[in-house]
Amino acid sequence: MTKAIWNGIIIAESDHTERVEGNHYFPPDTIKKEYFRESKTTTVCSWKGVASYYDVVVDDQINPGAAWYYADPKSAAANIKDHVAFWRGVTVE
Repeated sequence: MTKAIWNGIIIAESDHTERVEGNHYFPPDTIKKEYFRESKTTTVCSWKGVASYYDVVVDDQINPGAAWYYADPKSAAANIKDHVAFWRGVTVE
């Protein structure tokens, strides 16, 4: 079972993640939505498309833009549509 942990709390866990460029992308139904808040941040990847971000919020502590996903990825990244990946101190194990 792969888990994403921040501030000692499991914020996502799954038996099946998609690995892309060294990142685990968690299926959308495996994240614990109570710890996620939409962010206005977006970035562009040349082959995956436009990434949208979530702030991760645990115990009133905010990790801005610590999670990202592709709502409408390019065809080469169709396998990670709506899947969520992490950075900025979120541990994936």
